[in-house]
Amino acid sequence: MKKGCLRKLLSALFSLLVIAGIAAAIYFNQQFIKTHIINRIEGMYYVHKGDKAYHKMNTIKAIKYYNKGLKLFPGHYGAWYNLGNIYVSFEDYYSALYAYSQAFKYNPKMMIARMNYGIVATQKLGNFDIAIDQFNKIVNTKRKLLSIPYVFNNKISTKENKAIAYYNIGVTYRLKYLYENNDWEKQRKYLAKAIDAYKKSLKIAPKKYDTLFNLGLAYHIAGRYDDAGEYYCKAIEVQPMSYEAHYNLAVLLRRLRYFEESYKEIEKAATLVSALDENDTQQQYVSIVMNDIMRTMYGNEEYRNKLNTALNEEKNKTAQHMTTEEIKTKETKKDKEKGTVTTEGVNLVNGKVVVTKDLDEAILKNFGKCPSLRLFTSDDDD
Repeated sequence: MKKGCLRKLLSALFSLLVIAGIAAAIYFNQQFIKTHIINRIEGMYYVHKGDKAYHKMNTIKAIKYYNKGLKLFPGHYGAWYNLGNIYVSFEDYYSALYAYSQAFKYNPKMMIARMNYGIVATQKLGNFDIAIDQFNKIVNTKRKLLSIPYVFNNKISTKENKAIAYYNIGVTYRLKYLYENNDWEKQRKYLAKAIDAYKKSLKIAPKKYDTLFNLGLAYHIAGRYDDAGEYYCKAIEVQPMSYEAHYNLAVLLRRLRYFEESYKEIEKAATLVSALDENDTQQQYVSIVMNDIMRTMYGNEEYRNKLNTALNEEKNKTAQHMTTEEIKTKETKKDKEKGTVTTEGVNLVNGKVVVTKDLDEAILKNFGKCPSLRLFTSDDDD
């Protein structure tokens, strides 16, 4: 037999042996192939259909497809995460926790699933300890930081996740404090842990309104009034048009008997809360406090004397220095024809106030000021 024919024969025999080996492997590993290849492909198909339904807000159909897909391919953590979000929207919180737990079971570094798990456990089910456990895992998870300009950067998201996790630890410990009505030692311990967590969050993200406000609130509850006032003021500087910090600062100032400063803050809170939709309850609270501050303020003899002195001084000053030119409104011929009167920052059109950019900026600047900060900080802090 020629060498060429022999080589062809051997090559054919080798090919047959390879095919036979593959066939034998398939035959003896049918379950493995079905589980890890066929089921996975089919599961991905149903998850894809679930994603389409989810994006179209067809949640019932999405649940059906996700469950079908996850039965075939249980390791698809993205599907578990979306399923958890859907269960939250249906207020099925226990199913949501299970779905989120499966998401980070298959992807331990899926921080958003841990975060949502902790938030639902805390705010919806009152399971504080398991929530804190997940938040701590977010804080303690070490990730390889990578930054490729214009392509990929996980440094920012990793820091933000830690800041949010610390914030949620603070919220959870403050809620634990509220549940310990009869144990002051535990209350004190939980409040101290809440304060510590908020401060750690602010080290990472120092300009977060919610963290600043809640740290002020925790200090307020703990009776550390100087710290509370300072952080309410910091919250106001960051987000001047949120009424909560103005309201809480007004309550704190009233307690400290700074009635004039308190009334100015409650006025701001009343103005802001009146602009909210469906705010009847908030408006009532603000109005009650505002009326109480006013009664206390005018019932205080020291303040009455101070007010009368100030009014008399202003009256005398006005009588001496007011001139016609100072109160004359600036009008142009064109404005007169249109019925428009212009003063600094304000347009009066047919008797109606129209906000200008200057007025808008002035309002924002006024609400963002916190004159009472001086009451809470000593010269040593400067």
